[in-house]
Amino acid sequence: MSGRQHKETELARRTRARGLAVGQSAARIAEEIYEECGPQFGTTRIKSHRLAHGIALADVIEQVRALFDRDGKAVPGIGETLLSAYESGLKRPGPEYLHYLCSVYRVEPAALGYDGPCICGHGHRMPGVVRGGLQEVTPEDSPESRETWKKPLGDLSAVGGEEDENVLRRTLLGLIAGTAAAAPTSELLNESVLGAAENIRRRMDETLVSSTVSPAMLDHWEEAAASFGRQYMNTPPLRQLCDVLLEFSTVRQAMERHQPMDLQERLCGLAARLSGLAGIIMIDLGDQRLARSFFRTSRAAADETGDRALRAWVTAREALVPLFLGDPREALNLAKKSRDLAGQTPCAAKAMAPVVEARALSMLANSAGKKDVVDQAKRALARARAAFAQMTPSQQEDTVFGYTERQLYFHQGDALARLGQTIEADLILEQALEKYEGDLLDQTLIRFDQAHCRLLEGDGDEALRMGAEAVTRVGEGFRTDIILRRANELVGAIRLKCGDIPGLREFEARLASPAPSAAPGPEASA
Repeated sequence: MSGRQHKETELARRTRARGLAVGQSAARIAEEIYEECGPQFGTTRIKSHRLAHGIALADVIEQVRALFDRDGKAVPGIGETLLSAYESGLKRPGPEYLHYLCSVYRVEPAALGYDGPCICGHGHRMPGVVRGGLQEVTPEDSPESRETWKKPLGDLSAVGGEEDENVLRRTLLGLIAGTAAAAPTSELLNESVLGAAENIRRRMDETLVSSTVSPAMLDHWEEAAASFGRQYMNTPPLRQLCDVLLEFSTVRQAMERHQPMDLQERLCGLAARLSGLAGIIMIDLGDQRLARSFFRTSRAAADETGDRALRAWVTAREALVPLFLGDPREALNLAKKSRDLAGQTPCAAKAMAPVVEARALSMLANSAGKKDVVDQAKRALARARAAFAQMTPSQQEDTVFGYTERQLYFHQGDALARLGQTIEADLILEQALEKYEGDLLDQTLIRFDQAHCRLLEGDGDEALRMGAEAVTRVGEGFRTDIILRRANELVGAIRLKCGDIPGLREFEARLASPAPSAAPGPEASA
């Protein structure tokens, strides 16, 4: 322990002893420690509570782990290094860790120095009054405490934003606790959640046209955004939407204050990535209107940076909205715009844009039957493969903000299947299926493409069998708009080409009924 840390601990120990002698609560002692040690040593509110309890970092970690075990959850990854980063102010705990730290210290987030209520929606049995501008908190079994979490804890101008965040926190808590796992996504994605999402996005728009955060905090937020991209493959869309939008809202609040030029540009880039990710998730959830809105916000943020690769990425991702809505011409225009924005810069969009272009052309070729369109699509795929080879390894491993090899195989196979190149499509789709081993959602979409190939070859019965088998593998968590759209698209194509073959009506009825169980979440719009 350094001399400075030793002096801080000694002063906190004396303050704690005085408080205990006169019967003060731990929360009151923590406030005394914060007021005495803060000016001299920079002691944070969260650290003052540990000092007020007279315990070490390891003790807090064990208590958090015990609470996780009590709630039937896996052992958390929190350790002394991470908790020390919270106490030094270098990092901020996520909603779940913050809830358990509040439970350990029996206080609300404001007492630990964090804005907003806890995701659990109730008090943590903190008796007495916390000073320093923080609100009074009464025991959690009182009527007052059951309403406390609804009250604004910060500036009155932030009331609307906090109410929207409360909606997301309540939804997130239900998903974490598992109480919402059995409910269909369509029921969880109600007007309150969609309204909160739209309000948070709109406030970011307002902030972008109006606008002190530390570089260390920006590093943390950028790391969190990258983490969201890595988690996208294995997190249900609604759960991740809550996480992303809560982080997005925090970034917006930082942007309300004027920042140095370099930090402001980083904040804009971060806002662009988070808003773009929210747009991707909205595609998964089937809300195309909000998806467009989030991509529009993402474009506005990206335009405030000099990052051509980021601007091209946003545009390429936005092109997926009209692509899935069946408007290939708009998707084609956006893909070409993305390609122009990327220019000669080796980046994900330079590979992604020509793939979207090929997929859009394949839809146009399917309707128009023009050989020159087929040739254009194949040339676009060749450009995509060449651009992919120029990407860095880190870009080739990033599912959301980069472009992976398996995505390239999947999307090439999809375009070739729609172009009617069934032999070539089958080879590539089989390779894609192997590369997506363990990722049920994308394997399901690949199987739909394989079924489409069988149908093009005139085997409607086999196409139906493959489609039905793909749907059987899918649980409730994957029964998103994209899956249902592709399944019903296959039903319509079979009926058009082969009529009402045996089993088709039964399959159609299955699509209208809920799936039997839940499954983890997705890469639907990748």
